[in-house]
Amino acid sequence: MVMSKSAQLLGHSLTDYPPAGTNSIYSAILSRNEAVKDAKRLKTFLELRDKYVNKKVVFEDPLFPANDSSLFYSKKPSMKFEWKRPSEICENPQFIVDGANRTDICQGELGDCWLLAAIACLTLNEKLLYRVIPPDQSFTENYAGIFHFQFWRYGEWIDVIVDDRIPTCNNQLVFTKSFRSNEFWSALLEKAYAKLHGSYEALKGGNTLEAMEDFTGGVTEFFELSEAPKELFKIMRKALERGSLMEKFSIPLVYFALKCDCVCQVFSASEMESRTEQGLVRGHAYSIIGLQECDEVSKDTRIRLIRLRNPWGWVLWKGPWSANSNEWSTISIADKENLKKQTVETSEFWMSFDEFKKNFTKLEMCNLTPDTLQGDERHSWTVSVNEGRWVRGSSAGGCRNFPETFWTNPQYRLQLYEEDDDPEDEKVACTVVVALMQKGRRMQRHQGARFLTIGFSIYEVMRGKNQHLQKDFFLYTASKAKCKTYINLREVTERFRLPPGEYVIIPTTFEAHQEGEFILRVFSEKRNRARANKEIEHDGIQGEKKKKPKRKLLEPEEETEEEKQFRAIYQQIAGEDMQICANELKTIMKNVLAKHSEIKTEGFSLETCRSMIALMDTDGTGKLNLQEFKHLWRKIKEWQVIFKRYGKDKSCSISSFEMRNAVNDAGFHLNKQLYDIIAMRYADEHLNIDFDSYICCFVRLEGMFRAFNAFDKDGDGIIKLNVLEVSHNVLICVLNLRKSKSWGAWIAQRVKY
Repeated sequence: MVMSKSAQLLGHSLTDYPPAGTNSIYSAILSRNEAVKDAKRLKTFLELRDKYVNKKVVFEDPLFPANDSSLFYSKKPSMKFEWKRPSEICENPQFIVDGANRTDICQGELGDCWLLAAIACLTLNEKLLYRVIPPDQSFTENYAGIFHFQFWRYGEWIDVIVDDRIPTCNNQLVFTKSFRSNEFWSALLEKAYAKLHGSYEALKGGNTLEAMEDFTGGVTEFFELSEAPKELFKIMRKALERGSLMEKFSIPLVYFALKCDCVCQVFSASEMESRTEQGLVRGHAYSIIGLQECDEVSKDTRIRLIRLRNPWGWVLWKGPWSANSNEWSTISIADKENLKKQTVETSEFWMSFDEFKKNFTKLEMCNLTPDTLQGDERHSWTVSVNEGRWVRGSSAGGCRNFPETFWTNPQYRLQLYEEDDDPEDEKVACTVVVALMQKGRRMQRHQGARFLTIGFSIYEVMRGKNQHLQKDFFLYTASKAKCKTYINLREVTERFRLPPGEYVIIPTTFEAHQEGEFILRVFSEKRNRARANKEIEHDGIQGEKKKKPKRKLLEPEEETEEEKQFRAIYQQIAGEDMQICANELKTIMKNVLAKHSEIKTEGFSLETCRSMIALMDTDGTGKLNLQEFKHLWRKIKEWQVIFKRYGKDKSCSISSFEMRNAVNDAGFHLNKQLYDIIAMRYADEHLNIDFDSYICCFVRLEGMFRAFNAFDKDGDGIIKLNVLEVSHNVLICVLNLRKSKSWGAWIAQRVKY
């Protein structure tokens, strides 16, 4: 969904506002609450705040009301909640006291430690912190009970506005709180994030990096250090240059730490208690803030070192390269002084890279996007973002385990023409990070939605061919790269080094027929040479119909034996005016089709017959004469051949997945959104389309393209309509259809003028 800039500021999509008459908790409020009227006018935070300051009224958020609907969706609260403003909880409430830090984040009764761990990251990086928590807020100056926070949401930054009513019990905050009783930024940030997902309960259980991405707009990578690539040191060094955030850990996430513009979280072994012999705290998180290579004295080798930080503020490391270890004598005095200058805090220490890999198990790295790093003069990723969806019966083809439908999944073209700038690398290759994220599943929890199991594959293709790849291609072509595993997380991310060329990325669910929306992001080190910021293009943007060469008619065509037979049937039913209406056409078609045993159908519905008349009636009578009927029958015969080609169960029906090929064979080229609509409109519960629905679809497609061509006077595939043409001609077209009048007459009139 594309939201306006104003909508982005409030953090609301159109679905946040129920339609009039909906049986919803908001329905009654919509008619009377002035705050909703402001929201509908899409005011910015400053406009809303100033309005309520001038009116001397505190803001109440109608879109996240202070009642149980904002707390839980699956159960009733186990305690009596009372929503209070900070001024009702304590004296002298403050938004932030002495700067935001990790001690301001204390978990309450909600199982959202994953979120709090990510918030703790922000407190160690002021730039990121104040991107999420705008500092121009307080409980004194310009106070009106309204606050706002900014989150990255599926490709764009949105502003979420909340009031400052917070759930309490016995005058104590129930959820996140600060150790200072009068500090409330963390509680309000949690509330804004809960609003973003629909309720507090929606925040129970999650992955810290999910929140980290929402706070930064970055994309996360995972590395198992036991299986780490040989070039890991180089990857981490480049990540630091780009301002990435890195985490390193083993087992469950306890704390998430950020420092400078690159953070790595570290857990020390497989146990969650005490310390190792070398002083590392088991189950604790450490930040990686620097990498260095030094020449070893009297040896022709280089030592790789890594600088870490203990977020608790002290150092207990007793291993190699600790403060007084002998290893410092192996490097030059200049290198030693340089390294010690970089260690500016007592919480920082150095370790060899090999020792680092021995003591830690996993590395998590959050690559920041250029918009997060704006203003920094550093190398950043080139990012392309594409949104899509899997639609049952059309584009939800599942993984390679489903060869009959895999090819119908959305396909995205990736063009890599510039190799990395790496003089040390002998292999010519392009580094890309592919991230597939499913959208909206946490917000839909109250409807029973859970994360789908998702993944993707990458195939190399010939340059210049920008067509949707067909079934045979995937049956006989192996993938060039793919994600390591399909997993039911919000996002699946993988790093690849691919030779320059063109590729197609296929994002899929593991099972076929599972519906969902997704966002596909590709991070690359280089821009595309042909089109800046357009590394990925989607196939089939334009809808068009193949034009057949016109035949020169020198003499009338002879009637076939079949045409003579249905002429007799036609004359029996048509009556004296020799024209037939929709009901009569239905009867004739039933009699004609009865003579064709190869098509198992009971005839056409009245709706289909009305569409046929709307297509073929050129004189505006709302009926068909014999010539129009004969032309219609020839069309049906052409489409019948295609139906039999892809039909199943002896031509009883056609799979909705095969409808894409059938439509193409008939000469229509549609974009993927239209294929999705066809599947949703015409397929039954078994994802099959019967002959009646198939013909009805083709008749309407034919009518739409005829209408378009009537306006396309220049034949350039582009039409321009002014307001009067849209309101007059399109409305006439719709009314004609409803009255069983025709597309044909309307188009004939358009061509005449």
